[in-house]
Amino acid sequence: MDNPLGTVPVRRLIIQFSIPAIANTLVNAVYNITDQIFIGHTVGMLGNAATNIAFPITTLLSACALMIGMGSSTNFGLSLGAKKKDDALRYVGNGISLMIILGLIFAALALIFLKPLLILFGATEQILPLASTYLGITAFGMPFLLFATAFSSIIRADGSPTFAMITLSAGAILNIPLNALFMLVLGWGIAGSALATVIAQIVSFILTIVYLRKFKAGRPTKDDLVPRLPYIKGIVTLGAAGFLNHFIMMLVQITMNNTLAHYGALSQYGSELPLAVVGVISKVNFIVLAFVIGIAQGAQPIISFNYGAKNYARVREAYLKAAMGIVGASVLFFLCFQLFPRQIVGIFGNGSETYLIFATQYMRIFMVMMFISGIQPLTSNFFVATGKAKQGIFLALTRQGLFLLPLLLILPLLFGIEGVIFAGPIADSLAVIVSILFMTREMKAMKRLNAKNPMEV
Repeated sequence: MDNPLGTVPVRRLIIQFSIPAIANTLVNAVYNITDQIFIGHTVGMLGNAATNIAFPITTLLSACALMIGMGSSTNFGLSLGAKKKDDALRYVGNGISLMIILGLIFAALALIFLKPLLILFGATEQILPLASTYLGITAFGMPFLLFATAFSSIIRADGSPTFAMITLSAGAILNIPLNALFMLVLGWGIAGSALATVIAQIVSFILTIVYLRKFKAGRPTKDDLVPRLPYIKGIVTLGAAGFLNHFIMMLVQITMNNTLAHYGALSQYGSELPLAVVGVISKVNFIVLAFVIGIAQGAQPIISFNYGAKNYARVREAYLKAAMGIVGASVLFFLCFQLFPRQIVGIFGNGSETYLIFATQYMRIFMVMMFISGIQPLTSNFFVATGKAKQGIFLALTRQGLFLLPLLLILPLLFGIEGVIFAGPIADSLAVIVSILFMTREMKAMKRLNAKNPMEV
């Protein structure tokens, strides 16, 4: 029986896999946005700033989850496409072991180095107590969050995108009433929001464990769970692009927080106001990233399987149709952010007129290139999905590391806090140009390969 990844129309497959993938990626955004809204309306601007300060550790956790999930699922798909089922299950088993080990390490390090980490992330004296409370509680949910997020990629690759969506969505939905109960009814403040998040993450974890009993490709054995260097190396290699992209994102967040605190203190805004604004807008931006990354991840199993099967025409088709979907969704978000920035910021709580003016300016300028910026993560993901880790890693680093991080250090020296705002669109533009150049060359190469290995599309 033919695998549907190689026979079902590409557009239908992308929709089938992308919708659950978007929902999965959107879950992390919903967790953070829910917390941000409740905290903004009950604790206030300092509460929003506190969650922003604690956010880099969550980004690093997501980096590891993406590395394991992408690395395991890509190797799983490539192995199945090459008819190597034993290797496929061993990649899954080794991925599970990495999830457990790294999740426990994260929780321990966050609790042991709690205050030093928050100070490193840019916490001021006013923000530090709230950020310590929030991170001190959410650290206990890190092992569950990492496992559920990473394993959802494997569930999708196993041909169950809907169940992958359910596992994470259930926790995100539960997080909303729990926040309302703990913060609005019981009055537990920012601690209540953190506790709601941890409980929701445990629920998602339990659902992912349930799926192991009905794994379509065959249940991984205890022997598959034993860490083996070749398989771990394979997971890390193909998952490195996603990890490095999020790792650099964490460095950007830390740099931005410290830059805003420093240059904000020299401006009319002060240190805390810019930190609160960036905390809100970064969470809003995660909604956009959910669609971009979700479509890219939805196309990944299609690209991996067909590349392994040497059906290059189908690989090209999957990339182009995914790119059309990403640009289409991004344009809609672009219009919303340009036309209604003040209203969007207002969802996360009230603030002074100065706060709203800065937030409106920041959202409109920093995100002005978002209508096309999704091409960069899609292209990076494409090279990872085809087993070309070096190209994928380089492209993953372009926007955050090669362009944005240096701009955040240089532009504020020339333009003060305004330099931070303009760093975003400049970095987006440069990253898209580089991605298009890489992909144009790869498309030509696949056309030549397809001529040598013609396949039915």
